[in-house]
Amino acid sequence: MGEAVAIEKCINEFDVDQVIFEEGSTGRELFVVLDGKVEIAKLTSTGKTVIVTLGKGEFFGEMAVIDGSSRSATAIAAAPSTRVMRINHARFVYLVSQQPAFALMVMDALSKRLRASNAATFRATAP
Repeated sequence: MGEAVAIEKCINEFDVDQVIFEEGSTGRELFVVLDGKVEIAKLTSTGKTVIVTLGKGEFFGEMAVIDGSSRSATAIAAAPSTRVMRINHARFVYLVSQQPAFALMVMDALSKRLRASNAATFRATAP
């Protein structure tokens, strides 16, 4: 019973265009999309550039949970009743230590995102 209540406290629901976290903010939490969609975007005075749209089972905010750095982009709910689960730093460390598959999943996603970022940077700087 206690575990279910603890998990429930970590779930938040957002409506379309509600901000989950802002670029530059701090927070040592990773988020998992339970329902709906989340856009990871860069916001400027001229508008919004969506980097990636994530769906059920995908996660975001992993850099801040790992190294405590500020958020590199803004996370915005992109579907009605988008539900996300927050995993704080202590829980993240526990999951990584107890579940090698979880650690590998995070590393795999980080690797893919780094490759995509490198490719985008290369395209932007290519003559």
